[in-house]
Amino acid sequence: MKLKCLYASDEASSDVLYLSGIQVPDAYLSIVMGNRKIAVVSQLEYSRVKATSKYTEVYELNAMKAEVSHTLKVPLIKVGLAQIILYFKTISQAEFVEIPEDFPAFLLLGLQEIGIKVKLVEGSFFQEREQKSASEIKSITNANKASALGFKVAESALKESKIKEGKLYLDGSLLSSERLRFMIESALFEKGATAPTTIVAGGVQACDPHQIGHGALRADELIIIDIFPKIKSSGYHGDMTRTFLKGKASDAQRALVQSVRSAQKIALAKIKPKVYGSTVHAAVVESFTKDGYKTEKRTNTVTDTYVGFIHSTGHGLGLDVHEFPSLSPKGKALKVGHVVTVEPGLYYPEIGACRIEDVVAVTQEGSKKLSSYPYTWQFA
Repeated sequence: MKLKCLYASDEASSDVLYLSGIQVPDAYLSIVMGNRKIAVVSQLEYSRVKATSKYTEVYELNAMKAEVSHTLKVPLIKVGLAQIILYFKTISQAEFVEIPEDFPAFLLLGLQEIGIKVKLVEGSFFQEREQKSASEIKSITNANKASALGFKVAESALKESKIKEGKLYLDGSLLSSERLRFMIESALFEKGATAPTTIVAGGVQACDPHQIGHGALRADELIIIDIFPKIKSSGYHGDMTRTFLKGKASDAQRALVQSVRSAQKIALAKIKPKVYGSTVHAAVVESFTKDGYKTEKRTNTVTDTYVGFIHSTGHGLGLDVHEFPSLSPKGKALKVGHVVTVEPGLYYPEIGACRIEDVVAVTQEGSKKLSSYPYTWQFA
């Protein structure tokens, strides 16, 4: 029998949240032993976890320590988390204990000190998380509705802004990345979602895909807005990106945006069961290559950077913003229930950057979009 072990809070570990279905702020022990899903929690959390969680068994920590002391013939004062795990390993007759990649080092050392064999699970700790249920897909769809709300706020602000000396002003005050991000995050917070690292990056800043953006937003520059909110009640995320421009776009900017949108359409059409994520990614690379966009490293006395298509086509989405599976050079076969982002992008400092992102669920027939917002990007 397999014995899987986690020690984390629901806030710190999406795997624990997946098991529990509730929010517990402090770290606690979770054990999966066959069909048994076990939590060992403090007196403070015991009643709530037992009444409202998805665990099949809930034990209070001190009572569990007494049971371990009695069964393993260990003095009570010496019973800690490692000994509790040994107790469950003993009764399950498991050969080793499986732990996730983010398992705490102090507890790993404790297990090793008492001779417990440990197996590190690379990738998904619970592979069943990769294929989403109907209720999970609904939660992700609702999270993407929050993203769409954020884009409505952003689009309204950009449309209403005025251009003065190359910068954008809204209601007489400078429209900065920080200001627009605050407007987006505030609107989402009122609807029960958090999005503390929303990307609002224009010009050269947007050429660094994870640069959240700072300072004045400028006219005639491509502005990437990437909104990946978490719904507080469910814990599930949305993830959408649109690229905007206030003012007049150049021919190079228009061509860049068109190429990204075309590549996304190609990728979306490829997604269906049994198709490899690597195949979807390769189709995007081929599309960009045909359009003449080269991915390369540029090094000179001023810069040392990569340009072009410098990230994967997409990633899994759920309780984490980034999870398995992936649309990347190593992407494996897609299955019904997989939920992935599709977000090709191009990044050239001399032109600007464009990324367009939507979310789809893999279905028997192909795929179903879980996100919706227009692709209009240029505002005079």
